[in-house]
Formats: sequence, structure tokens, C-alpha cells
Amino acid sequence: QVQLVESGGGLVQPGGSLRLSCSGSGFTFRNYAMTWYRQAPGKERELVAAITSAGGSTRYADSVKGRFTISRDNAKNTVYLQMNSLKPEDTAVYYCNAGRYYYVTGDYWGQGTQVTVSS
Repeated sequence: QVQLVESGGGLVQPGGSLRLSCSGSGFTFRNYAMTWYRQAPGKERELVAAITSAGGSTRYADSVKGRFTISRDNAKNTVYLQMNSLKPEDTAVYYCNAGRYYYVTGDYWGQGTQVTVSS
């Protein structure tokens, strides 16, 4: 059974940092592009960051460029999102997604992890 499990969310003050992790199982992780999405209440789902299957290319939402870094460790079947200089507007549920294509949303989703940025 395909499974993606996010972890690392929580409450952090503005300017703080968090690192999210997403571990996959039940599929060939190294062959899949991985993407982080987020969704705040009342807002559309937004692509935050994406990484190619081998980790050679990345892309980010303009709102997080320079602050967030996506990376992956295929030996551990895990993708990460390092979030620095967090802002209240980063508050959302963050979801991990796996798909065959870098520019197409994949079929596999994690359960989400809540990130709250507040003083």
C-alpha cells in the first residue's frame, strides 16, 4: 500500500524555522518527483516546492523563494522542506505529494501536517 507520512509541523514564532519530513513507502520512491503543497483555511491549495526524482532540479513558489529549501534522500525514501524566516502567512496544512512528472500533480498524498506561525 502506498503511503506518505509527513512530520515536523508545529507552532513557531515569526522568524523561526521548521523542517518538515515526508517518508514514502509502497512505491519506487526514487522514480517519483516530490512536491510540497500547502492549504490555508478558505484558500486554494498552493504549490510550495518541487524536486525531481534524482534531486537535480527544484522549483519554488515566489512567496517562499530564498526562505524554503526542498531536498530529498532517496536512500531513506524521504523528502524534506526546510522552512526559515517563517511568516504568519506561511500558516497552513502542508501536504507531501508524489508523482511521475515534475510538472504534474501526482496521485499520492500524505495526511498533512499543520504549520502555525504566530507570536
